[in-house]
Amino acid sequence: FLFLYLSLIIGFYFDENLNLGAYFDWLYTDTPVIKASALDLKDTILNYDNFGHRHSPVYLIFLGYLKKIGLSLDSIRFLHLNFSIILIFLFYKCLNFKFQEVDKNILLILSFSLFLSPTFRSLSIWPSTRIIGLIFFVMSIYEFLKYQKYGEKVFIWKNLFYLILCSYISPNFSIFVIYFFYYYLKNESIFSVIKLLIFCLILSFPAIYYVFILKVNFFIAGTPGNNEIDAVSFSFNFSNKILIISSIIFFHLIPFLINKNFFKSINLVSYKYFSFLVFFFFINIYFFNYVTNYTGGGIFFQFSNYVFNNNYIFYLVCFISLITLGIFSLNNLNNFLIFLVLVISNIQNTIYHKYYDPLILILFFTIISTPLNSYFLSKKRYLIYLYGFYSFFIFVRVLKNYYI
Repeated sequence: FLFLYLSLIIGFYFDENLNLGAYFDWLYTDTPVIKASALDLKDTILNYDNFGHRHSPVYLIFLGYLKKIGLSLDSIRFLHLNFSIILIFLFYKCLNFKFQEVDKNILLILSFSLFLSPTFRSLSIWPSTRIIGLIFFVMSIYEFLKYQKYGEKVFIWKNLFYLILCSYISPNFSIFVIYFFYYYLKNESIFSVIKLLIFCLILSFPAIYYVFILKVNFFIAGTPGNNEIDAVSFSFNFSNKILIISSIIFFHLIPFLINKNFFKSINLVSYKYFSFLVFFFFINIYFFNYVTNYTGGGIFFQFSNYVFNNNYIFYLVCFISLITLGIFSLNNLNNFLIFLVLVISNIQNTIYHKYYDPLILILFFTIISTPLNSYFLSKKRYLIYLYGFYSFFIFVRVLKNYYI
């Protein structure tokens, strides 16, 4: 822990920026909001959509308060960095609760791997609402795991409360309410579910009022389009999202797929199911129109276009990705819903890797149903795969950012 923590401190000192965009987001979109809210909070809140910022103002306004009471921007960054480490502690709590039979040293080393996540490092060093939202989201998952084990309603209320809190900070997480309510509908009475819906609606009313009544709709801030004058805000081309997001999910699952148990499960796929996945794959290729000008697109999309100037390698990886996710979803609606939520949670045309790192790792060991996670934790040597994967990921980031 000390070694990895010091690596983050050194990264802070040298302005490490593995995600590349993290520094520019902080400089050109976050800092202006922080300074403005420190000077005039009311005006900043009511005119937040004029800043061209797609993220929630809640956490930025909190940072603005720290600026107002005299903290420098670098001091705010350092406080944020240390607060971000709570995510690692909460992830460990989830692991320790779910895998009580596993050696705690293995769980600790697994949770410490978040220190090597390029997104965690970048968004800790350059403050972002995404990391803070993820902290509350993991708190929500922890309560959900306790409900799964004990079945007590108090954990449902706490699960939804933390989910709503994280949604105020990072709205993309709000869509996970679909997954949680699906689970509660199977295990609770209709009357209880209605009460939960009313609870969510009441706590969500300030956000509804802010966006739809006051019309401070920051969600439609401009994002990159086909050219500089064509800025597309929303995109409902789900073929783009399905192919790109599935390839990103597959990328983050690679360390856990390198075992014979997964390859054995491929034999369980029926001919009809496989045929459907092939048909589904070609339908999405037909409607796919994501371009490099949008930026983002994930590592496989960028590699395919940079090296070969086409999408052929990307399409091949997408096919493998859909087969992989299809195996996870075979006779398992819970997993299918998680993958569906991950796809529909991205409403803008741009799709960035940072939205799913380290989220996929956390989901894999908490609410995704698969024997692969227990198998991975059965031996310490499997952790070498994960640390090797993140080391490779960092290497690719450095190569892309500073040499390509």
